[in-house]
Amino acid sequence: MKKQFSLFTALVLSLLIFSGCDKDEDPIPKTKTELITTSSWRFGAATVGGADVSASLPTCQKDNIMTFSVGLTGVVDEGATKCNGADPQTNPFTWSFQSSETVLNISTILFTGGSNNFTIVALNESQLVLSQIITVGGTPQNAVVTFLH
Repeated sequence: MKKQFSLFTALVLSLLIFSGCDKDEDPIPKTKTELITTSSWRFGAATVGGADVSASLPTCQKDNIMTFSVGLTGVVDEGATKCNGADPQTNPFTWSFQSSETVLNISTILFTGGSNNFTIVALNESQLVLSQIITVGGTPQNAVVTFLH
């Protein structure tokens, strides 16, 4: 009986030891859809032509909250301040990835002078960085906007 018990104990211990090795494996990276839909995004910073323009953007735009949903829909909430008091508090939009998930298309214009398509500079657990060419004073400039969770 003792031999069976110690053999059983040794078998259980070895199973526990070997099953513990699975924890060392790298986690499966999240997809871009998972990353963008995890939680809402808030304005972090903006540059145009490499110069920080965050301070010059109106508060009514910087306090907006964007939420992307898995079903390729989303909502922009105007936040605490609205640029136009008659605007609704929330505006729905649709979104999609294009060009092998390197471009984000949003059905609503987020910034004056911008378009619906943004090049994805970075998308990870904490930030979404988008860029697009806008025209400023008749000159095309690269605008880069960072959103944070």
